[in-house]
Order: sequence, then C-alpha cells, then structure tokens
Amino acid sequence: MGEKKNVALIFGGASSEHSVSLMSAYSVLKNISYDLFNVIKVGITEKGVWFVYNGDAEKIKDGSWEKDTENLVPAVISPCTVQHGLFLFDKPAKKFDTLRIDVAFPIIHGKGGEDGALQGLFSLAGIPFVGCGILSSACCMDKAIAKELCEKAGVPVVDWVCTSKKDFGGDVILECEEKLSYPMFVKPASEGSSFGTAKVKNRDELISAVKTAFSLDDRVLIEKYIKCREVELAALDADGLYISSPGEIVTEEFYDFDSKYVNDNATLHIPAILGKDTEELLKETARTVFSTLRCKGFGRIDFFVDGEKVYFNEINTLPGFTHISMYPKLMEFDGISYTELITKLINSATAQTE
Repeated sequence: MGEKKNVALIFGGASSEHSVSLMSAYSVLKNISYDLFNVIKVGITEKGVWFVYNGDAEKIKDGSWEKDTENLVPAVISPCTVQHGLFLFDKPAKKFDTLRIDVAFPIIHGKGGEDGALQGLFSLAGIPFVGCGILSSACCMDKAIAKELCEKAGVPVVDWVCTSKKDFGGDVILECEEKLSYPMFVKPASEGSSFGTAKVKNRDELISAVKTAFSLDDRVLIEKYIKCREVELAALDADGLYISSPGEIVTEEFYDFDSKYVNDNATLHIPAILGKDTEELLKETARTVFSTLRCKGFGRIDFFVDGEKVYFNEINTLPGFTHISMYPKLMEFDGISYTELITKLINSATAQTE
C-alpha cells in the first residue's frame, strides 16, 4: 500500500464562515480513510491563532476544541521549503519542532481560506494542496470578477452592477433601477454562505441592504432578480474533469445561511428534473466556467435556470462539505462515495507535484 501521507486538515479561520468550516472539517474527519492518510488537525481561531489540535473531532464540531488546552499545540506553517510543513512551538522549553506535511487540505470557507491567501502560503512552502491555485481562488472569490471573466468567455449571466463604498450613491442607485429594476439581489462581492445577501423590493430596502453588505466587504454586487430555478453542479478535477449530475435547490425565498447549514429547510432535488438538452448545456457551461477561471481540484458551480436558458451565478472553490451540503451529495448520487471523493482530491493534489 505504501507509506501513509501526512495530510494537514486546516479548519476554522478568521472568517464569517468559521462555524461552517468546523462542520465541514468534522465531516471530512468522519469520512477520510485512515488506512491511507495520517491526519494532522490544524485549527485556526476566529482571531487568527494557529494550533495543531490532537483532541476529539467531536469538539471541532461544536466549537469547543479551542478550550481543550491539553490538546492544543501552538503551530504555524513555515514558508520555507526545507521544513515543508509546520513549526510546533513548545513554550515551556522555549523551542520548536517541525512536522512534515505531504499535502494540505484547507477546508476554510470564505476570506483567508478560499481567496488565495492560504494557497499563497502553501505555494511558498512548496506544499501540495487540495483545490484551486492562488489566481483562480482569488478570481472566484470575487463574484463580480468571476462574472466579468465568464461573461467575456461567452457565458450568460443575469444583469448586474458592482459598486464600491466610495462610489455608491445616487448615480449607482439610478443605474440599478434603470438596468435591473426591482426586485434585486444585493450581496457582498467576496462573501460566501449567503452572508449579507438580501432580496430588495424598493429603494429604501436597496440602500439598507447595500449598507449591510458593505459591513462585510468593500465591494457589493447588485443583481437583477429573475424568477427561476437554482441548479448546482459539482466539478471534480482528478484524472480529467468530471461534472456531476445537476441538483436543484427549492426554497420559499432564497438559499440563505440557515437553509444551508442550520435548519435544513431547503429541499434538494438530486437529480434535478431537467430536459436532456438543458442538462447537457449546464454541464458544458460548467466546464467552460471551470476552465475560464483556471480552476483545479474541485468546485461547485451554481446556475439560474429559466426555461431553457441557463445563467452562471457563482462558483465555490471550497464548497461546503457538511452532511447536508450539495457538493458531496451530488458526487454520492453519481457513485463517488464521500471517502472516495476525499481520497481522489488528496491524491490528485499530490500527483501534480510527483
């Protein structure tokens, strides 16, 4: 079978999606093959403090791992390629040890984890990692940039306006009303898990929602609302690019944070009931999005479907990995188990450097 790889599962982070990351990490820990991999649990607190965590995975799930001090070892990833891994700090002895990492599996959603920052650190350190590289992570994290690049590649998107804090004012409001009309969706350009997203029906709601979104990001995306279906596809880039069957999300309003991770009140239809031509168009468009944004590893690509028309919404380069998340559910439906999926992702990441 060969020697086991040391896999650093990196979770938590100073992000609004910290709690989501804990749930995703717990699910990975419950499904990864321990026959193939040694798992090093690397937790980052909401304040950005790094630890190797040697305790129970259950405490990651409920967030109490940070209080399990007996099992916390202060640590950081060294950017030096010689170490190729972690510095472990022993405070009483005032010394440090090193721990080699064969591959990193970042499961930090949102800023600081999905935006190219961690990917840059891994690249400096010479550590292979699961998922997209620096450029594609950064581009995909910013929904406006992703839309602009895909639009130039001929991918249909709904009408949209992007504004910054310094530019937002009467002219932008008029542009939105003339180009988009009410209702509209307002969202931070670089947030995930639907944080700061709101459907607005008039000017007062628009201004209020934009102010809320600006509390999370300095750029805000405002999109035309269309009455449509929300369909998602999973991409797996291992031994060639595989695009999954489509899945559909049905909610009363929109797929917000609570629907995704808390109360499970959204209905997921896997597979989505679509005409053969529409399904093929979705898969082909997903391939175009993935290649245009120079993605690798994996991603979940979200679309709006209006009759026979499909519109690219966004791509998530570190999609949710919880037990109710669409990405692993889609792969499982297509015959790729959660454990097999994790193994493929890790082996693909290491194969690119071998």
